[in-house]
Amino acid sequence: MGKIEKVSDRLKRISVSQTLEMARRSMELREKGVDIIDLSIGQPDFKTPAHIKEAAKRAIDNDYTFYSPVAGFKELRQAIVDKFKNENNLDFDLNQIVVSNGAKQAIANVIMTLVDHDDEILVPVPYWVSYGEIINLAHGKNVFLPTDVEDDYKVSPKQIRAAITENTRVFIFSSPSNPAGSVYSKKELREIAEVISENENLYVISDEIYEHINFSGKHESIAQFDFIKDKVIVINGVSKGYAMTGWRLGYMAAPKWIADNCFKLQGQYTSGASSISQMAALEAISSEDNIYTLGMNAAFKRRRDLIIELISNIKGFRTNTPQGAFYVFPNISEFFGKSDGYIMIKNASDLAMYLLNEAHVAVVPGSAFGDPDCIRFSFATSRDKIKEAFKRIKSALEGLQV
Repeated sequence: MGKIEKVSDRLKRISVSQTLEMARRSMELREKGVDIIDLSIGQPDFKTPAHIKEAAKRAIDNDYTFYSPVAGFKELRQAIVDKFKNENNLDFDLNQIVVSNGAKQAIANVIMTLVDHDDEILVPVPYWVSYGEIINLAHGKNVFLPTDVEDDYKVSPKQIRAAITENTRVFIFSSPSNPAGSVYSKKELREIAEVISENENLYVISDEIYEHINFSGKHESIAQFDFIKDKVIVINGVSKGYAMTGWRLGYMAAPKWIADNCFKLQGQYTSGASSISQMAALEAISSEDNIYTLGMNAAFKRRRDLIIELISNIKGFRTNTPQGAFYVFPNISEFFGKSDGYIMIKNASDLAMYLLNEAHVAVVPGSAFGDPDCIRFSFATSRDKIKEAFKRIKSALEGLQV
C-alpha cells in the first residue's frame, strides 16, 4: 500500500494566494524567455533608503544577532508609540505595541486572538486577499459587505449596521485600501465609529499599512475617536511606506488585553521578529529624514495619474480614481461574453489569463479580492513599463469580439 497524504481540515479551509499564484505563472513564462510586464505585484519598486540599510549593518556589527523579545525591542516599540503620537495624534502605551514578522502576522495574531468558531467578521468587498483566508483558518465566518465602483468601493455605516448580529465580533478594513485605493475621510470614519460604538462585543481591525502612500492629504485613523479607542486595533508596518517589503516587519497597537494575548500567541509560533529588521525599522520610523517617503508618494501619484489616463482610453473599463496605495481596480464586466475566436472571456480570471498569455502583462483577477467583475493593476513599477503594458493591453482587448 502507498502512503496516505492527508492534510488537516484546517488547511483545506484556505486557498493559495492568487497574487502569489499569478507571480508564479509569470515567472514560468519569463523562464521561457517571454517578456512579461508585471502589474500584479504589491510592493514598491524603490530600493530601501541608504540610511535604513546602514542602520541594519550597524546592528550586525553591534551584535544584534540574538533572539529578540517576543513583542519587539523596547526602543523600537517606543519609537512606534512616538510615531503614533507625532504623526497620528494617537496615545498608546509601550505595553500596547506588539512587533511582528510583517503586518500580515499582526493581522493573523489579532484574528486568532479574538475569533472563535463561527464568530462573524464583517469584511467590505473588495478586500485584501489574506483577510478572508486568515478568517477561514480561525474557523470564523466571513460576512462580506459588497461595494461598487460608483461608491468609490467604500462601505456605508448603514451596510455595517444592517449586517451586525449577536455573533458579530470584528469589522476589518483598510484605508488606504488594497485593492481599490479608497481612502476614508474623517467624517466617514466617524460615522462608522458611531455604529461600532453601539455594539459592546464588536472590535475594529484598522489596516493602515498604506498610510504614507496617500494622495488625498492627511491620513485619518479610526482610532482617533475616543469613544471607540478601546475597540480599535491599528495595524501598520514598514513595508510600503519605506520600501522595506523583504524586511518583514509589522506592528500593532491594541487594547492591552488584546496585545497581551497576541504576545502569548506569537511567543508560541514565531517568537520575536528579526533583530536586524527591527533595528532597520527603528531607523525608518524614528528618522526625521522623510524626503525619500515623500518622494515615493509623489512618484506614485504621477503614476496613478498616468494609469487612470491610459485606462480611460480603453472602452470597457469603469474605475474610480484611487486616493492612496498603488493599485487601480477597474470593473471589466463589459468584456464578459467576448472572444478572440478561441478563448471565451467568462469572468475576470479568464481576462487576467488572456492578458498574461496574449499581452504578456500580469494582473490579478478581482475574485482574489472578492469581486469577480474586476481586475487589479499595480502601478508600483516605472512609467515606461506602465505605458508599454497598456499599449499591449489595448491591442489585446481590441481582438475580443462579441
